[in-house]
Amino acid sequence: MIYKVAAFYQFARLADYRELREPLRAFCAGLGIKGSVLLAQEGINGTVAGSTEAIDAFAYELAQGDMFGGRLDDLELKFSTSEAMPFGRLKVRLKKEIVTLGDAAADPTRQVGTYVDAAQWNALIAEPDTLVLDTRNAFEVAMGTFEGAVDPGIRSFGEFKDFAAQQLDPAKHRRIAMFCTGGIRCEKASAHLLARGFAEVYHLKGGILRYLEHVPEEQSRWRGECFVFDERVALGHGLRERQKDASPDE
Repeated sequence: MIYKVAAFYQFARLADYRELREPLRAFCAGLGIKGSVLLAQEGINGTVAGSTEAIDAFAYELAQGDMFGGRLDDLELKFSTSEAMPFGRLKVRLKKEIVTLGDAAADPTRQVGTYVDAAQWNALIAEPDTLVLDTRNAFEVAMGTFEGAVDPGIRSFGEFKDFAAQQLDPAKHRRIAMFCTGGIRCEKASAHLLARGFAEVYHLKGGILRYLEHVPEEQSRWRGECFVFDERVALGHGLRERQKDASPDE
């Protein structure tokens, strides 16, 4: 069986996020969906997997169903596949933030950087006055990144604000282009930089996953693989699963 995988997020005001946990968990469990979903007052974030029919029903419920009442009408949603179920169980957790930065001023529902589609990304990062910044953790960067991108050397996204305070200067770094796996980290990072006075901040819409899905490999400026937080470990161009190591008998 080929499983359908959905990676999704949206910053949206969910004052009732605590009350949403059990209905969402029951809905997923009823469809045989596994994976991880985070709910917070600032929105939703997660990756889940199941049959094609189950994931399609799940995506419809988030965006158009009664559970969220139309509040997830701008859901960032990406699909891929897996040859085996990439999650062991279902988790629906409540958090203070759907991606932890620890800066109350970084509110993507109020201000956010300029989105750049995958088709325009190569041109932006090729410009000599653009600082290309990978907002992911160091071990993710080590598996793959864009040519010429700066690695902040962080162990967790919460350290990004310290990196920005120590290494970035609004007067010097006038144009910044950021990227991450699916878009959520650089969306919050862009809100953080704008709150600190950076004027021109861009981020890759849909993240690396959308870029790998839509940009032909022969035109790509991505090098390596993209780490994903499930048992597939990493994806390549066309969102292909990384090749499993052959056994010693083969």
